[in-house]
Amino acid sequence: MLNGKTIDLGRGTSTFMRKVQDLLPEGGNLNMCLTCGACSAGCPATGLEGMDPRKFLRMAAMGMDEEVTSTPWVWMCTMCQRCIYVCPMKIDIPRLVYEARASWPRESRPKGIMGSCDMALRNESGSAMGTAPQDFAFVVEDMLEECRESQPEFADMEAPIDKEGAEFFINQNSREPVTEPEELMPLWKILHVVGADWTYGSKGWAAENYCMFLADDQSWEHITRQSAEKAAALRCKVFLNTE
Repeated sequence: MLNGKTIDLGRGTSTFMRKVQDLLPEGGNLNMCLTCGACSAGCPATGLEGMDPRKFLRMAAMGMDEEVTSTPWVWMCTMCQRCIYVCPMKIDIPRLVYEARASWPRESRPKGIMGSCDMALRNESGSAMGTAPQDFAFVVEDMLEECRESQPEFADMEAPIDKEGAEFFINQNSREPVTEPEELMPLWKILHVVGADWTYGSKGWAAENYCMFLADDQSWEHITRQSAEKAAALRCKVFLNTE
């Protein structure tokens, strides 16, 4: 029951709902809601804009397409998928959220997310901070030298870039080399202590992908492919996304 209306998820009254069901394996279980509220209880965005995952799903099921595709709540969802994790029926509400975001005209989407996506598209690093490959390499080399000198137990630690044949291709949130370069070292130390064979790529090293959060499929693919192709060119066995 929502706003005095009885909901029947089996009717497929929502054009938006049918579109998403067609995209998902087995319809994303969208017609299996038990209205238990587990998704809302675990969602960090519950209550914002008067919305929560369960209400959002029910509105879609009722055919309230205009409301579903215009509520700013979809931009507050972190896409963490906690709702799927706690749902006894494994309903894919994040896919509903993603498609709702995609329905917004690009110029109307949040400026911060859009600006970060567009910045990442303009450099070979894939960095939302606009950090060029050579600048990243400079910071890595500088911090590595500092660590070796100040901490003798890590005197032989490496932080390779473009090492061919490494087992792990590692990426990095691009805010860290720009604003918190010392935050690079804990990961290096862990990899060093366990004896991991790893490398950064000079291209596609940035871990974040704001184009995904913008629901821009073409740009999302571009950023992801840039990293994947660099990992493949280096013949790395495992792509390890630190995000």
